[in-house]
Amino acid sequence: MSTEERIIRPRRRNPAFPLGDVLEYRDLLGILALRDVKLRYRQTAVGVAWVVIQPLLGAGIFTFVFGGVANLSTGDDNVPYFLFSFVGLMLWNVFGQILQKSTESLVGNQALVSKIFFPRIILPLSTVYGVLLDFAVSVVLLAVLMAVSHVAPGIALLAAPVALLLVVLSALGVGLIMAALNVSYRDVRYVVPVAIQFLLWMTPVAYGIGSLPEAAQAWVAVNPLVGALELFRWAVIGTPVTSWLAVAWTAVFAVTMFLVGSVYFQRAERRFADVI
Repeated sequence: MSTEERIIRPRRRNPAFPLGDVLEYRDLLGILALRDVKLRYRQTAVGVAWVVIQPLLGAGIFTFVFGGVANLSTGDDNVPYFLFSFVGLMLWNVFGQILQKSTESLVGNQALVSKIFFPRIILPLSTVYGVLLDFAVSVVLLAVLMAVSHVAPGIALLAAPVALLLVVLSALGVGLIMAALNVSYRDVRYVVPVAIQFLLWMTPVAYGIGSLPEAAQAWVAVNPLVGALELFRWAVIGTPVTSWLAVAWTAVFAVTMFLVGSVYFQRAERRFADVI
């Protein structure tokens, strides 16, 4: 009696980023993203208004401390400090929220990871949708603030999506690594929020890099988020870019980190179901 032997091998994936798998499971990606949006503000008294309240409060505090007490300059006398800090917070919140949510995406969906087959990278990617939705709401508020402040954007506004993309890629790249590590080391979920708070003060979100001493500007420019913030502010409210070299460094870092994070995540993925 002859027996037929079949060998089942996993499908080969792109070592850099499994775009084919993501497209194949795009329906699941949309479902998870929509679920995240629905659950975020459920059973809250203020609800989705937190999307507006949080950056307004943050910008107000930064304006009082840095613009009022420290009397720092925005680099452009026509730009109010409140608007300056609000624009910085918009982009920073995209980075911080994607990083934190993607870090917890695997552990927060243990049942899915351990029982159902799908590309696990879908989970951290699904966190981006809700964050960008919050960003879109902030854009509407930004338009109102700019109209009140009599600040009009120019043709440079076309560069704003580029700055946003660089921040998303940077946050996802780091987030993919942190999500994979969080499966084995649950301390990561506690370390990341603290690291985000420290990084906030090390990044010129509430202050302009031009207001720092020249010796400190070179060190601060090493921060890969500086270039994206400078580019975004220049595109939206016209404040000058201190160093275009920092912008180039941000672009290199964002693409490299995203590819490195994707490769690391895919290599670690095979053990997720057993460890989680």
